[in-house]
Amino acid sequence: MRKTTFGVIVGNRGFFPDFLAREGRKSILDVLKKNGFNAVTLPMQETKYGAVETFADAKKCAALFAKNAEKINGIIVTLPNFGDEKAVAETIKRSGLNVPILIHAEPDTQGKMSASNRRDSFCGKISVCNNLRQAGIPYTLTKSHTVKLQSAEFSNDLDDFTSVCRIVNGLKNPRFGAIGARPAAFNTVRYSEKILELSGISVETIDLSEILGRVALLADNDRGVKRKLDAIKKYISTKSVPADSLLKMAKFGLVIDKWVRDTELNGTAVQCWTSLEEFFGIVPCTLMSMMSETLLPSACEVDITGLLAMYILQLAGGTPSAILDWNNNYGSDPDKCVVFHCSNLPKSMFKTSKMHFQEIIAGAMGKENAYGTIDGRIAAGKATFCRTTTDDTAGVISAYVGEGQFTNDKLDTFGGYGVLKVPNLQRLCEYVCKMGFEHHVAVSMTEKADPIAEALDNYMGWEVYRHE
Repeated sequence: MRKTTFGVIVGNRGFFPDFLAREGRKSILDVLKKNGFNAVTLPMQETKYGAVETFADAKKCAALFAKNAEKINGIIVTLPNFGDEKAVAETIKRSGLNVPILIHAEPDTQGKMSASNRRDSFCGKISVCNNLRQAGIPYTLTKSHTVKLQSAEFSNDLDDFTSVCRIVNGLKNPRFGAIGARPAAFNTVRYSEKILELSGISVETIDLSEILGRVALLADNDRGVKRKLDAIKKYISTKSVPADSLLKMAKFGLVIDKWVRDTELNGTAVQCWTSLEEFFGIVPCTLMSMMSETLLPSACEVDITGLLAMYILQLAGGTPSAILDWNNNYGSDPDKCVVFHCSNLPKSMFKTSKMHFQEIIAGAMGKENAYGTIDGRIAAGKATFCRTTTDDTAGVISAYVGEGQFTNDKLDTFGGYGVLKVPNLQRLCEYVCKMGFEHHVAVSMTEKADPIAEALDNYMGWEVYRHE
């Protein structure tokens, strides 16, 4: 993942102590470097201490940001003293950048409140936010109104803000592939391409017959097929899986890989149930798992808005995500449930895993036509869940997001599964049902609900429910 670069605005106001701006500039740059970030900011000699105070300063900083627009992922406004709210707003407006903005204010220290060393950043932050609000510019706040740059709390703020930047920038013109038609019985995964397109999200479609037609043209000894077959065997244990099934998977996967590359896709959603099993003789789960593991998320049943949620989780945490069913209650515990899929979960989410056949489909299609699932238990640990959908009647994209914990509670079943504990789960289920969300939910092994909610609500303008 590319190193994040921030445009940094150091606020200053002349009748406050100037040395605070000098120290603040050094402090923010030191903190960013320590946390592995790059920075674009005015040189010390360009303005007084490289800070922004006047209209002339604002124009210089805006020009610098515009020149580096392609590399700047977000803007940080730091206020070592009160700062000049007009200069900050002018800088952002004139830069032309459309990226997330974090507003930071350094706290005053008790015993250092004389005219020679007081900051008043507490007050200045309110003024900066007021001016940005007047200009219609969205911005993000630190958890505390004032926070020391050299603190663990600000490092956490930075981490969350970086996730916000990755989400917002990653949602600028992503391209998703819909492979095949939605299974006839799955009305629940219907969506509006037009509403997605209004948010810059494009969907490329391809008929399943085109994929299978290209598969039919591949020879068994094709070099690419052999490489893909080797990659599958290295990825997951294939013990007891028929060689013919593995060869079909390799051909199918090779064709999809090429289509993804040629059309420059960020993820896919695949028709499976049960056309592939009946007419081709495999389950595509392993291939989808391999894509998700390499940060090319892949969702079931042509669930494009489920794929969108997977992609958002991936952007937020930089780790693979999965698509699951909200599937079963867990005994009588109101805050625990069983999440499940056949499955195509990325390998890194499992405690242990192996390739197997899909037991439900095998009952109708025969075991020999149902190989390809990734069976295993999801490892215990923290989790973030997210779901996006197009609300066609309202013409908007809606989402919910929250956090939970995968547990080690006893569970004997098949497929990819886990016990997920979610605070106030019954309230969440009520919300999902009342709002008509899908039964699929995207999950990652992270804690990123807050930055996801911030990015989708504040910057994307979607309707977001943050579950707690």
